Amino acid sequence: MRKVYILLCTVFALGVSSCSDWLDVRPETEQKDKDMFSTYDGFCDALTGCYMSLASQEIYGERLTMTHIESLANLWHMPSSLSETNRQADWVLKHHEYTSTYAEDAIETIYAKLFNVVVQANMIIKNIDERGEQVILDPDIRSVIQGEAYAIRAYCQLDILRLFGQVPQGVQKVELPYSETTSIYEVPAYYDFDSYVGKLEYDLQKAMSLLKDKDPVFEMSFDELNSGGTAGVDEFMLYRQSRLNYWAVKALEARMYLYIGNREKANKAAMEVIDAKLDGQPVMTMSGVNDFALGYKLCPSECLFYLSKYNVLTYSQAFLIGGNTRVTYDSRSHLVLTSAMFDELYDGQNINSHNRYWNIWNREVEYGGNTYVATTKYYWNQDNVTSPMLHYQIIPMLRMSEVYLIALETTDVLDDANRLYQSYMQAHSVSDMADFTTLEEVKPFIIGEYRREFIAEGQMFYTYKRTATRDMMWCDDPMEEQDYILPLPRTEYNPN
Repeated sequence: MRKVYILLCTVFALGVSSCSDWLDVRPETEQKDKDMFSTYDGFCDALTGCYMSLASQEIYGERLTMTHIESLANLWHMPSSLSETNRQADWVLKHHEYTSTYAEDAIETIYAKLFNVVVQANMIIKNIDERGEQVILDPDIRSVIQGEAYAIRAYCQLDILRLFGQVPQGVQKVELPYSETTSIYEVPAYYDFDSYVGKLEYDLQKAMSLLKDKDPVFEMSFDELNSGGTAGVDEFMLYRQSRLNYWAVKALEARMYLYIGNREKANKAAMEVIDAKLDGQPVMTMSGVNDFALGYKLCPSECLFYLSKYNVLTYSQAFLIGGNTRVTYDSRSHLVLTSAMFDELYDGQNINSHNRYWNIWNREVEYGGNTYVATTKYYWNQDNVTSPMLHYQIIPMLRMSEVYLIALETTDVLDDANRLYQSYMQAHSVSDMADFTTLEEVKPFIIGEYRREFIAEGQMFYTYKRTATRDMMWCDDPMEEQDYILPLPRTEYNPN
């Protein structure tokens, strides 16, 4: 099964018998729990199952990257009335109508799937504590697997906070569940904001302590680990970009601290990733220039963590269109920008050389004499690609561009801000941008850059929320605090 893991998409295609069973989480008392964790391969299958679940269209494979989460941020153009669209959930979420049945069903699906993944991760944590030493003989591999499980739990629970939690520094208070249980039938404990954040901090620190110096990324570069035949490395420890490796967890820590408003800790974590070296070379840099030259639109070479998704092209075309030739816009199904929105998106940017502007958009989407613009991030020409698994069939989860933006936003030193800014823009093939003259100029750039950089990757709603933005671009009505707080599903206990 370890060879099957080598790419998650291969696991999905070939590992049906064991991994798909694991996706159906059952109470811990069942015999299948004992069987699953009786061998090293069983632990590998369980961890693989977590990543497969993360890549489900119900969460990061679509709803929390391309569709629903971007609709919450008003990033897609839609018809003027609900009756004119087939994407009813996106329409009501765009208008923040959370009491609609369409919204309730979508929210319940996302919530349930996130906690399904958390329970899977919890079972790995528990079983390593109970039987890991007897089953996983290599202590470093045992530590890495458990570290990843803690990181997966933290990744999902952070997004529970960012979706359903209160606005940081807001007035309205919300308590949320933080699951450390191994049964989908056991109600997890609920915590206020500060206590919940404490749980996140613990899980992230635990993950990093387990991964520190044991993760293969401390000995070999990501490129070497992607080669597929690295001598002396267990096959399950290869392809670390498709897993929550140490540096990805450090970036996740920076994301968490930025969200809760701890600028000092966010900057420290981000700079640790930026300054990290292996054999005197940066562990990872931004990759826009080189990746786009090779036709890689999702910047895979700068992904600290991505999910492999073998069929992402097939299903995303149904709503994102993709392509690079003239196509017809279907207002009932397609998620696009109008030409006016596209112009606003890049307003003030040097578009003459901007590699995102020229490489991730299809400007030839037409209907009724009007022109629309579709993102091509998840599209590639299959006739020209022989091995898409590492560079095309992916869902970005943490990228170096985000790490640079976190460091830029949180520095208190103007010279450092400008150094980070110039490096960031050079990775976008823009080298003639004027420096900031004050730190106050950084925030509006950051807000606009999250819109441009991470469209269809699911980061803008959280950016608006953590900054308590009242006037979203392309939103008709001012945002109230409650508009940023998704209601817990009716099926769940709600102490609020």
